[in-house]
Amino acid sequence: MTDAEVTTTARSARHRDTPIPARLTLAAALLGFFMICLDATAVNVALPAIGHSLHGATDGLQWVVDGYTVPFAALLISAGSVSDRAGARRVFSWGLALFTAASAGCGFAPALWVLIGSRLVQGCAAAVTLPASLSLVRQAFGEPAARARAVAVWNTGGAAAIAAGPVLGGVLTSLAGWRVIFFINVPVGALTLVLAARAPRSFRLSAPLDLPGQAAAIATLAALAYGVISGGANGFTSPLALATLGVAALAATAFIVVESRVRQPMVPLMLLRSPGVAAYLLTGFSINVAFYGIAFVLSLYFQRVLGEPPIVAGLLFLPMTGLLTVASLASARVAARWGHHRPLRLGLITSTLGMILLIFLRGRISLEFALIPAGAGLGFALPSLTFLLLDALPAGQAGLAGGLFNAARQTGGALAVALFGALISASFAAGMRQALLISLALLAVSTATVLALSRPSRPRNL
Repeated sequence: MTDAEVTTTARSARHRDTPIPARLTLAAALLGFFMICLDATAVNVALPAIGHSLHGATDGLQWVVDGYTVPFAALLISAGSVSDRAGARRVFSWGLALFTAASAGCGFAPALWVLIGSRLVQGCAAAVTLPASLSLVRQAFGEPAARARAVAVWNTGGAAAIAAGPVLGGVLTSLAGWRVIFFINVPVGALTLVLAARAPRSFRLSAPLDLPGQAAAIATLAALAYGVISGGANGFTSPLALATLGVAALAATAFIVVESRVRQPMVPLMLLRSPGVAAYLLTGFSINVAFYGIAFVLSLYFQRVLGEPPIVAGLLFLPMTGLLTVASLASARVAARWGHHRPLRLGLITSTLGMILLIFLRGRISLEFALIPAGAGLGFALPSLTFLLLDALPAGQAGLAGGLFNAARQTGGALAVALFGALISASFAAGMRQALLISLALLAVSTATVLALSRPSRPRNL
């Protein structure tokens, strides 16, 4: 038998060895993650059409986006903890059913305030669904190599949604109207619920809910998200921004005090003191600052400076978003042969080099060239980063791991958009350069931290 035949036979054997319930679980988690990421990006290009249809002012239209972002960011850590205790399958199904119903509410909204209210519910449901979806994958695939491939596929769902969001949103709005962006979630959500019902019963952590810690975490993340959004719109020295960020600081202090004193904390502080976990959370934060910062700043650059229409501006991101998806799948193959630290390090180095090119290159062709290593590097790093964070914790805390990781990432994205928006409002050219420098600095620090990190052991005494 030739080497090629041996490889093909091994792949077929691995495919046959994967139980059907595990495949269905992965399909459900993938579709759920795709829907959540798609609704975070596709709506932006539909805002002018929504404003015209529902007679909404600019400040009201901002809350069509922020009404999703704020509860999404605020509830992620708490939702991950609830997922561990109530069972990932149950929490995923509850969250997805609510998300699907809220999507229908968005599509049928007769007025702007109804749309904003439905978006708030969507954001809460997305926060519940996201960490549970990752927990489902972690629990369905016990063997490390199979779990690595499953995590890479799960990451690809989010990357594909981010890539498709702006383009799909523009196409659907142009051809069928903005309401179709939300209505499309209804049949997809129903299919995902059917698949989730076939998933194995999830492990449940037998520990009481840390209600004071839950309240402090929600208050911290909600105040931080709202304060950053307010600061980006009105300036970070405005009274509202300062007051809200002050509340976030006080709530964060209360969270640390509570978690250090309760017997069974929601987030064991020992976990955050683990060098590996801290490095992975910082890296997730930095990756989203870079990705959403690039998308936000260059989207405005393509339209305002180069004069491209919205659909063309979305298509110009395909060198980055398309490679993000391809590299995410390729990462699992490399990790299977050389381990997960190598693709994480290689991906971070590549994306950092791409960011350097973005700082020094100008013009559409040059920027398209620089977006290739930026997108490929981020896509190559993310699956291994997700796997390593999950592997640093016991399977029973997969929901908490997913909540922490995605809270760090969502907070990074929200901070990037608000801060970079404030920077480019004074001077676009100077602000764009400053935004790219900040993204580069965070990626460089994360890369150096990961390179210096030896193979971390699982945190003890959790």
